Amino acid sequence: MDADHLDANIMKDVYFRDSGNFMIHGNQGPEHVWLVMIKAMRALTRYASAGIQDTGLGDSDFRVLEVLLHKGPLPVNTIGPIVDLTPGSISIAVDRLFAKGLVSRAESTEDRRVRIVALTSRGKKLILPAFREHTKQMRRVFAELSLDELRCLETAIKKVGKRAAALTEQRRARQRSGPDGETSQSHKG
Repeated sequence: MDADHLDANIMKDVYFRDSGNFMIHGNQGPEHVWLVMIKAMRALTRYASAGIQDTGLGDSDFRVLEVLLHKGPLPVNTIGPIVDLTPGSISIAVDRLFAKGLVSRAESTEDRRVRIVALTSRGKKLILPAFREHTKQMRRVFAELSLDELRCLETAIKKVGKRAAALTEQRRARQRSGPDGETSQSHKG
Protein backbone atom coordinates (compact mmCIF):
# COMPACT_ATOMS: atom_id res chain seq x y z
CA MET A 1 0.00 0.00 0.00
CA ASP A 2 1.43 3.42 -0.90
CA ALA A 3 0.34 6.99 -0.21
CA ASP A 4 -0.87 7.51 -3.81
CA HIS A 5 -3.41 4.66 -3.72
CA LEU A 6 -5.10 4.72 -0.33
CA ASP A 7 -8.64 3.39 -0.10
CA ALA A 8 -10.60 5.80 2.12
CA ASN A 9 -12.85 2.91 3.20
CA ILE A 10 -10.00 1.37 5.20
CA MET A 11 -8.64 4.58 6.77
CA LYS A 12 -9.79 3.51 10.24
CA ASP A 13 -7.32 0.62 10.07
CA VAL A 14 -4.35 2.67 8.86
CA TYR A 15 -2.00 4.85 10.88
CA PHE A 16 0.43 7.40 9.45
CA ARG A 17 4.01 7.19 10.61
CA ASP A 18 6.67 9.93 10.61
CA SER A 19 8.63 8.01 8.00
CA GLY A 20 5.86 8.70 5.50
CA ASN A 21 4.87 5.04 5.33
CA PHE A 22 1.48 3.67 6.21
CA MET A 23 0.98 0.66 8.39
CA ILE A 24 -2.00 -1.63 8.63
CA HIS A 25 -3.76 -2.26 11.96
CA GLY A 26 -1.95 -5.07 13.78
CA ASN A 27 1.62 -4.02 12.94
CA GLN A 28 1.96 -1.07 15.30
CA GLY A 29 5.15 0.40 16.62
CA PRO A 30 6.00 1.82 20.04
CA GLU A 31 3.88 4.94 19.51
CA HIS A 32 0.77 2.78 19.16
CA VAL A 33 1.71 0.61 22.13
CA TRP A 34 2.02 3.83 24.15
CA LEU A 35 -1.52 4.81 23.17
CA VAL A 36 -2.82 1.36 24.09
CA MET A 37 -1.04 1.55 27.46
CA ILE A 38 -2.49 5.00 28.17
CA LYS A 39 -6.03 3.88 27.30
CA ALA A 40 -5.69 0.74 29.40
CA MET A 41 -4.26 2.68 32.34
CA ARG A 42 -7.06 5.24 32.18
CA ALA A 43 -9.70 2.50 32.18
CA LEU A 44 -7.94 0.67 35.01
CA THR A 45 -7.58 3.89 37.02
CA ARG A 46 -11.26 4.76 36.59
CA TYR A 47 -12.27 1.29 37.74
CA ALA A 48 -9.90 1.26 40.72
CA SER A 49 -10.73 4.85 41.70
CA ALA A 50 -14.44 4.07 41.90
CA GLY A 51 -13.70 1.26 44.34
CA ILE A 52 -11.34 3.42 46.37
CA GLN A 53 -13.91 6.22 46.59
CA ASP A 54 -16.38 3.71 48.06
CA THR A 55 -14.11 3.60 51.14
CA GLY A 56 -14.39 7.36 51.62
CA LEU A 57 -10.70 7.78 50.83
CA GLY A 58 -9.12 9.70 48.01
CA ASP A 59 -6.51 8.13 45.77
CA SER A 60 -3.47 9.64 47.49
CA ASP A 61 -4.78 8.81 50.99
CA PHE A 62 -5.41 5.22 49.90
CA ARG A 63 -1.89 4.94 48.49
CA VAL A 64 -0.32 6.31 51.69
CA LEU A 65 -2.32 3.98 53.94
CA GLU A 66 -1.59 1.00 51.67
CA VAL A 67 2.17 1.66 51.83
CA LEU A 68 2.06 1.92 55.62
CA LEU A 69 0.02 -1.30 55.79
CA HIS A 70 2.60 -3.23 53.78
CA LYS A 71 5.86 -1.53 54.76
CA GLY A 72 5.15 -0.43 58.33
CA PRO A 73 6.07 2.96 59.85
CA LEU A 74 8.07 5.18 57.50
CA PRO A 75 9.55 8.68 57.43
CA VAL A 76 7.30 11.18 55.62
CA ASN A 77 10.03 11.94 53.07
CA THR A 78 10.30 8.21 52.24
CA ILE A 79 6.55 7.78 51.63
CA GLY A 80 6.27 10.57 49.05
CA PRO A 81 8.42 9.01 46.32
CA ILE A 82 6.88 5.56 46.88
CA VAL A 83 3.34 6.87 46.28
CA ASP A 84 4.41 9.44 43.68
CA LEU A 85 3.62 12.56 45.72
CA THR A 86 5.71 15.71 45.94
CA PRO A 87 7.08 16.75 49.35
CA GLY A 88 4.30 19.33 49.72
CA SER A 89 1.57 16.90 48.68
CA ILE A 90 2.74 14.12 51.00
CA SER A 91 2.82 16.58 53.92
CA ILE A 92 -0.76 17.62 53.19
CA ALA A 93 -1.88 13.99 52.81
CA VAL A 94 -0.26 12.99 56.11
CA ASP A 95 -1.81 16.03 57.85
CA ARG A 96 -5.23 15.02 56.49
CA LEU A 97 -4.84 11.39 57.58
CA PHE A 98 -3.56 12.49 61.00
CA ALA A 99 -6.56 14.79 61.47
CA LYS A 100 -8.85 11.80 60.73
CA GLY A 101 -7.00 9.68 63.28
CA LEU A 102 -5.81 7.21 60.63
CA VAL A 103 -2.07 7.75 61.13
CA SER A 104 0.24 8.87 63.91
CA ARG A 105 3.33 11.03 63.58
CA ALA A 106 6.35 10.88 65.84
CA GLU A 107 9.87 12.26 65.82
CA SER A 108 12.52 9.78 64.81
CA THR A 109 14.68 8.63 67.72
CA GLU A 110 17.71 8.89 65.41
CA ASP A 111 17.01 12.32 63.88
CA ARG A 112 14.56 14.76 65.45
CA ARG A 113 14.06 16.50 62.08
CA VAL A 114 12.47 13.33 60.67
CA ARG A 115 8.81 12.50 61.26
CA ILE A 116 7.84 8.82 61.29
CA VAL A 117 4.30 8.05 60.11
CA ALA A 118 2.47 4.89 61.21
CA LEU A 119 -1.01 3.46 60.89
CA THR A 120 -3.25 3.80 63.92
CA SER A 121 -5.63 0.98 64.83
CA ARG A 122 -8.41 3.06 63.24
CA GLY A 123 -6.35 3.46 60.06
CA LYS A 124 -5.64 -0.26 59.95
CA LYS A 125 -9.35 -1.06 60.40
CA LEU A 126 -10.11 1.15 57.39
CA ILE A 127 -7.31 0.13 55.02
CA LEU A 128 -7.39 -3.66 55.58
CA PRO A 129 -10.90 -4.24 54.15
CA ALA A 130 -10.38 -1.49 51.57
CA PHE A 131 -7.19 -3.14 50.34
CA ARG A 132 -8.83 -6.58 50.30
CA GLU A 133 -11.59 -5.19 48.07
CA HIS A 134 -9.00 -3.44 45.88
CA THR A 135 -7.17 -6.76 45.51
CA LYS A 136 -10.41 -8.44 44.40
CA GLN A 137 -10.99 -5.67 41.86
CA MET A 138 -7.49 -6.04 40.40
CA ARG A 139 -7.88 -9.81 40.19
CA ARG A 140 -11.11 -9.30 38.23
CA VAL A 141 -9.36 -6.93 35.84
CA PHE A 142 -6.42 -9.25 35.23
CA ALA A 143 -8.45 -12.49 35.22
CA GLU A 144 -8.03 -12.80 31.44
CA LEU A 145 -4.26 -13.21 31.79
CA SER A 146 -2.38 -16.37 32.73
CA LEU A 147 0.34 -16.22 35.40
CA ASP A 148 2.97 -16.27 32.63
CA GLU A 149 1.24 -13.38 30.85
CA LEU A 150 1.09 -11.41 34.11
CA ARG A 151 4.81 -11.97 34.71
CA CYS A 152 5.65 -10.97 31.15
CA LEU A 153 3.47 -7.86 31.38
CA GLU A 154 5.05 -6.83 34.67
CA THR A 155 8.56 -7.38 33.30
CA ALA A 156 7.83 -5.42 30.12
CA ILE A 157 6.20 -2.53 31.98
CA LYS A 158 9.12 -2.33 34.42
CA LYS A 159 11.61 -2.27 31.53
CA VAL A 160 9.72 0.50 29.78
CA GLY A 161 9.32 2.47 33.00
CA LYS A 162 13.00 2.23 33.89
CA ARG A 163 14.02 3.22 30.36
CA ALA A 164 11.65 6.20 30.39
CA ALA A 165 13.01 7.28 33.80
CA ALA A 166 16.60 7.03 32.55
CA LEU A 167 15.79 9.01 29.40
CA THR A 168 14.01 11.65 31.50
CA GLU A 169 17.07 11.98 33.71
CA GLN A 170 19.32 12.27 30.65
CA ARG A 171 17.11 15.02 29.26
CA ARG A 172 17.18 16.90 32.58
CA ALA A 173 20.97 16.59 32.70
CA ARG A 174 21.27 18.02 29.18
CA GLN A 175 18.92 20.87 30.07
CA ARG A 176 20.99 21.68 33.17
CA SER A 177 24.22 21.83 31.19
CA GLY A 178 25.05 24.18 28.39
CA PRO A 179 26.55 23.34 25.02
CA ASP A 180 30.08 23.16 26.50
CA GLY A 181 28.99 20.88 29.35
CA GLU A 182 28.81 23.57 32.01
CA THR A 183 25.67 24.24 34.02
CA SER A 184 23.22 26.58 32.36
CA GLN A 185 23.20 28.92 35.35
CA SER A 186 25.67 31.74 34.99
CA HIS A 187 28.06 32.33 37.87
CA LYS A 188 28.75 35.92 38.81
CA GLY A 189 32.00 36.65 40.55
